[in-house]
Amino acid sequence: MSDTTTRALSLLNLLQTHRHWPGSELADRLGVTDRTVRRDVERLRELGYRIESISGAAGGYRLEAGSAVPPLLLTDEEAVAMAIGLRVAASQRLVSGPETTITALAKLEQVLPAPLRRRVNALAETVQPAGLNAGAAVSSEVLGELALACRDHERVRFTYTAASGEVTVRRVEPHSLAPADRHWYLLCWDVEKEDWRTFRVDRLTGVEHTRVLFEPRPLTAEQVEEFIFVARSWVRQAVEADAVMDLSLDAMRELFGQWGQGASDEGDGRTRWPVGGADFRETMYGLTWIPAGVEYTTDLASPAREELREVLERMLRALDAPPPEVPPERAAQRAGVAG
Repeated sequence: MSDTTTRALSLLNLLQTHRHWPGSELADRLGVTDRTVRRDVERLRELGYRIESISGAAGGYRLEAGSAVPPLLLTDEEAVAMAIGLRVAASQRLVSGPETTITALAKLEQVLPAPLRRRVNALAETVQPAGLNAGAAVSSEVLGELALACRDHERVRFTYTAASGEVTVRRVEPHSLAPADRHWYLLCWDVEKEDWRTFRVDRLTGVEHTRVLFEPRPLTAEQVEEFIFVARSWVRQAVEADAVMDLSLDAMRELFGQWGQGASDEGDGRTRWPVGGADFRETMYGLTWIPAGVEYTTDLASPAREELREVLERMLRALDAPPPEVPPERAAQRAGVAG
């Protein structure tokens, strides 16, 4: 294989691993001049790859959506079959490594010509594995776009509809995609909020690539898992309330970590934090997480408010009353445990 061919294949590999490459960086990676990169790009275009050139300070190259399937690698039928299989696997999470499934699908669909994309879309809608209870419908195109943004460390903009019905436009730095409880979640850094946020992908539309690259913020696998766990738990509850604490938002976030999601600044060094549960007991448990010595008020509504007050009053009476006499055998058991 000639040096020219080897270099062209290396260039193609680089173009497939990132959505956008500055020309100078490609030249440095390949150890050639900018002029040589331009010639190699033209060779790839002659082979059917649609490579977009962008001039200016933010200029460079990117492999366009709609490029021809790489020659001699896949037939049209094979490409369609693989794309459908990956879509089903991604939406139903039939295989381990969901991020790998999504990025593989994103890579393949990125180079599918428009006619093949239409075939994939039409067939994928009719192919559903039996016996699986899927979660909310998620656009594979949206998943693919987000996967590319996570891979390329590119800021994106999208429209998000919260569970409350509130619609907002968010600008984020995507970090991870993760499936949980039959839903897909995007973990990202919210640029406006200056904090981590987790979004349900089925509530997300209109993904726009900004072509602004960012340096990813470090997160451990354990931190990612905790963020997703909190997001899974953050659903409407039967008994909900707000607690307004005499604690600044920054201090609250430092103490609560990921569980501080949803908190807002009330001014005058106070923070509003939503808390809830299946019944008043679970809501009470949430309120017990407010740090010792921090005063707060809550708008817990009736009848949960009266039920909680009755339980607490009985508990206080029990604590104020003389303790019951401990039978000898129970005292001996306690002594043994303490020893």
